[in-house]
Amino acid sequence: MAGRYDRNPFDEDEVNPFADQVPRGKASGQSHYSGGALHTINPTSRLSPLPPEPAGFNHNYYDRDAPIDIPLDTTTDLKKKERELKAKEAELNRREQEVKRREDAAARAGIFLDSKNWPPFFPIIHNDISNDIPIYLQRLAYVAFTSLLGVFGSLLWNIVAVTAAWIKGENVTIWFLSLIYFIVGVPLAYLLWYRPLYRAFRTESAVKFGWFFLFYLVHIGFFIFAAVAPPIVFKGKSIAGILPAILLIGDNAIVGILYFVGFGLFCVEVLISFWVIQQVYMYFRGSGKSAEMRNQSMRGAVGAAAGL
Repeated sequence: MAGRYDRNPFDEDEVNPFADQVPRGKASGQSHYSGGALHTINPTSRLSPLPPEPAGFNHNYYDRDAPIDIPLDTTTDLKKKERELKAKEAELNRREQEVKRREDAAARAGIFLDSKNWPPFFPIIHNDISNDIPIYLQRLAYVAFTSLLGVFGSLLWNIVAVTAAWIKGENVTIWFLSLIYFIVGVPLAYLLWYRPLYRAFRTESAVKFGWFFLFYLVHIGFFIFAAVAPPIVFKGKSIAGILPAILLIGDNAIVGILYFVGFGLFCVEVLISFWVIQQVYMYFRGSGKSAEMRNQSMRGAVGAAAGL
């Protein structure tokens, strides 16, 4: 029977990793069985110390060693930048007011730097009635613009009708004349009466109204003659009026019908033009521009007489 303090053969050997020597009873290089595995005990083995931390360890992994520069004059810089921004804002406001003052002075003088915006696919003129014209005059301005488009459409149709007459045996001269009517008539209509009326609506200028009335009467007279197309004014059949239409309807029905359509377009243009000039004249009288124009004429006449 084993003694009371005899060693239990099934106990595992306790190994102190910090001990300098191997446990008693174990030879150098001797193996022992523990927990189902075979271990070899080296009497000279010790646990190696942990390697030193590399430089910048905390910076690389935890970013705790990174220096944080906190400028002491942050408040001063912010105030300086704020003053600079306020100075720039004041300068921009001053320039904006100066530009606006010059634009207003130019507008009062009848000078407009308008960008071309019509027609949209190929802008050649400026026409922005909704933004440039007072709302109470916009309807009249739109109808006046329709009258300008009527000049374009009727003279373009005149080229079509005269071209058909030329193909059916008429002289080529009438075709060249119809082309000249279109090339000259449309730009002159814009320059002589539509643009003065447009600017008169913007500036309330009595002189601009005077230019409009003068040349718009010429415009109405031209289209009245074009609707009739007497041979004493227009050469041959270069205008698709009622008289050439009657002469051509017997020779060629298609050409005659084209001329009758041209006659109808000229008549519509005359009717629209009469309405426009009537409405503009009523506004001109009601707004007191007629009295202003008379006063300007009288001052001009007195000045001319004084100069003599």
